[in-house]
Amino acid sequence: MTPDVPQAPNRSDAARWGDLVARYAWADADKLDAYTFSVIAGTTESEVIRAFGGDPGASRLMTFAETVDEQAAHPNEDYGLLRVVSADRHVIAIERGFHGSIPEIARRASAEGGEFFSVYRSVNARYQVMHALDGRVDGMFDPFELEDAAWMDSEPQVPEWAEGVAFHMETLCAESFALMERTMGAAVDPGWMDTALRTVLLASPSELFGQSEAAWLP
Repeated sequence: MTPDVPQAPNRSDAARWGDLVARYAWADADKLDAYTFSVIAGTTESEVIRAFGGDPGASRLMTFAETVDEQAAHPNEDYGLLRVVSADRHVIAIERGFHGSIPEIARRASAEGGEFFSVYRSVNARYQVMHALDGRVDGMFDPFELEDAAWMDSEPQVPEWAEGVAFHMETLCAESFALMERTMGAAVDPGWMDTALRTVLLASPSELFGQSEAAWLP
């Protein structure tokens, strides 16, 4: 159910890809040291909130900076906040956290014919992109590990939806977001960072999954 991505006439695929990557230059900015952006199709904001472990009935409006400040005020707690916004046929979920990088969340959010894609960046320079369709994760990897893939003895395999993408350290996050838009047909607007969006408190992964390791496996 991947939407068709509009194609500009009389332009090469490489040029279109370059424009797409340039649009997401903000994602590599130093001031954004950690985040997870998830794009979900085939569901509603409230269903996404439930899949992530939040209560749709207990939402408030917050900017990204406000969630960062509130989470910093709870340094000894597993305290995560999720912001959501609807754009056309998609729901975009934004965190300074990692729920959207967990395979079980992707499975839950894409269940019953949905589709899910997330881009994750940690403060420790860890990265991940992940895609799920109809409750099944069909690929997840760290794009940093692919930067030098051509020089490896055994070139790592990438999912079909990521074939042909070259990742570079200076534009790693922009390329991840470009891949998400190419796959999902939905653009992420950086203006959402400073916009007060519907926000909920998330249950911790231990509350959601207990000690199950399966939740963290694709």
